[in-house]
Amino acid sequence: MLATSLPSALFLADTCLVLSQRNAEWCGHGPVLEQDIAITNITLDLVGQARLFYQYAADIMNATEGTNQTEDNLAFLRDERAFRNLLICELPKGDWAHTILRQFLFSSYQELLFEKMQGGNDERLAAIAEKSLKEIRYHIKWSSEWIIRLGDGTEESKARMHQALQALWPYTGEFFEPAAVDPVELNALKQPWTMRVAAVFEEATLTLPADCFMQTGGKDGKHTEHLGFMLAEMQYLQRAYPNATW
Repeated sequence: MLATSLPSALFLADTCLVLSQRNAEWCGHGPVLEQDIAITNITLDLVGQARLFYQYAADIMNATEGTNQTEDNLAFLRDERAFRNLLICELPKGDWAHTILRQFLFSSYQELLFEKMQGGNDERLAAIAEKSLKEIRYHIKWSSEWIIRLGDGTEESKARMHQALQALWPYTGEFFEPAAVDPVELNALKQPWTMRVAAVFEEATLTLPADCFMQTGGKDGKHTEHLGFMLAEMQYLQRAYPNATW
């Protein structure tokens, strides 16, 4: 069980960490103070989830491979091709509409994934999923309210939501693309995810995009050019000053 859970633990950890790093770029730059604090809190939630998954991955590697891995090593000392995060999470933060829409699309998928993980055979993954779901449901509530506000708002806010949708939608297919890292079977998740997204879009007066070519590869370590630059910034201190402590 341990060895088979390792790819899933790393995939879940990498995805949460990379998205948290992108969202953290808004810290101190949110449109108003309340929303600056909100996106920062969501970032901290994602970091917390990533830590739990990295700790599990490190425990598996230490038990099965005789290594001395830690959550910090896995986050800061692996190269781009070793990361298994979803591509949508590594894309630049863009404007506020882009960030809001990405959070909603991802969190809606994450909730369905974690709900199914709760009933899985891996007790530790199930426990992390259960602990995280309360946070995820807040992320969905917060981001969906913003989508409705912007999509059904001014001419400019609607145009920005449309631009974000065109940029992000081609990366949503990877949510449901089967891969070795998936912690659960994904076939049953796409329909409820699509229905949830469509319901919010309808209220926001946005049109669900038609089928299009979907970008994939992140689960297999094939990334956009953006991840390498992001990791270079995120990992700099640990690589420049190995094992440094405060």
